[in-house]
Amino acid sequence: MCGLIGIASTVAQSHRAWLVRGCNAMQHRGPDDAGEWWSDDGRIGLAHRRLSIIDISPAGHQPMHDATGALSIVFNGEIYNFAELRAQLVSIGHTFCSHSDTEVVLAAYRHWGADCLSHLNGMFAFALFDALQQTLFLARDRAGEKPLFYHHAGGTLRFASELKGLLADTALARRIDPTALDCYLTIGYVPGSNCILQGFNKLPPAHAMQFDLQSGQAKIWRYWQLPELN
Repeated sequence: MCGLIGIASTVAQSHRAWLVRGCNAMQHRGPDDAGEWWSDDGRIGLAHRRLSIIDISPAGHQPMHDATGALSIVFNGEIYNFAELRAQLVSIGHTFCSHSDTEVVLAAYRHWGADCLSHLNGMFAFALFDALQQTLFLARDRAGEKPLFYHHAGGTLRFASELKGLLADTALARRIDPTALDCYLTIGYVPGSNCILQGFNKLPPAHAMQFDLQSGQAKIWRYWQLPELN
């Protein structure tokens, strides 16, 4: 278990201290290491709490960047077939600096783009910034084992593994969603993409999101579903 948090916006962010506070609010998810990174233009901020399991060396530190510096990622989870994917990617010319599955996700995106999700077998939530495309790519595993909350408004997208991470940003309003509260009191949880607070959502299982830094728009799509039984 690890914790990720970040922000992507059409404008530079001067209010940055909340990102570390939000990251530290999830320290229980990753007590072994922590990291923060901001893009040069201040429009992308990523932070991570790490529980070291695969490649416990400093080479597995996050946020992680590819060799060109064009791709940056924060990742929570485990890719079960990362060794096979790594070997496949090495065979077609990719090189690696670590033995982590996180770096394999970076290389898979670099090679296949958003279709990398069809190659990943595991439990995961991640956010990957593509500096060349000026997009932020987020995804959640097929079963939704790893959580991913987000708040999208005014050309700015905030996201985190836990709602408490986002609430470190005091600029965000805190208003209970009556429908979500009714669901919680009736069935014991808030279903679907809804969240207990208005304006906040969960990225559904087996879904991905692409946020465009130029337009401030976000596109969400389902990338996998159970096959129909004959």
